[in-house]
Amino acid sequence: MHDAATTPNAAATPPEDQLLAKAANPAARLHRWLGDRWARCSGPLRDRGMSTAEYAVGTIAACAFAAVLFKVVSSPKVQVMLSKLIDQALNAAG
Repeated sequence: MHDAATTPNAAATPPEDQLLAKAANPAARLHRWLGDRWARCSGPLRDRGMSTAEYAVGTIAACAFAAVLFKVVSSPKVQVMLSKLIDQALNAAG
């Protein structure tokens, strides 16, 4: 039988051992990650907006998407389809 004096206390366990025990359990690891993520996103030190590198990557992605969209819309097949669609819309309304 264990009494309070002989039962190991979780508070007496060194923090490193507690972290290792949590790291061994995937559910505890996920819970810890979500808690840390929530603290970063909702705390006073959270990021406010994008950094310069994120702006650069976002701008490059937007330019690449615009180039692909321009290439698709300027192709002859798409122009014919768009012209037919506009003609049908104008004839249906008029």
